[in-house]
Amino acid sequence: MNKPFRILGLQQIAIGGADKQRLKALWVDMLGLSVKSTFVSERENVDEDICALGEGPHAVEVDLMQPLDPDRKPAVHTTPLNHVGLWVDDLPLAVEWMTAHGVRFAPGGIRKGAAGHDICFIHPKGNEQFPLGGEGVLIELVQAPEDVIAALG
Repeated sequence: MNKPFRILGLQQIAIGGADKQRLKALWVDMLGLSVKSTFVSERENVDEDICALGEGPHAVEVDLMQPLDPDRKPAVHTTPLNHVGLWVDDLPLAVEWMTAHGVRFAPGGIRKGAAGHDICFIHPKGNEQFPLGGEGVLIELVQAPEDVIAALG
């Protein structure tokens, strides 16, 4: 199928747990990832550390997430591998084209993500109107900045 956009590579994985400190004990202390920043959002019900694996445009962001309130949604801790993020060269065009071709997106549309990039999510499940979903996996599409497009494109 001919598409008007390109997926450039893996941008991130997001891992959820009830206690972010336990996640950090493995990913930061044992595996050696570095914490680049933190992000807290009441709307997204998340307290996360944004870590990095690798460097430059080939670095993969690893988000270690815990809920602010474990009884609220979104429940970032109930799926240990919460979502995967993919770099895309033209996010608005990709969303428009995929929607027209039956892809279901999660509520919220394109918005600024935790790391400052524009993002949106492909819903884990399709429905009657939009039959294509992530088949159980939440997929984040992330607008690649120009340097990443140049390096990976």
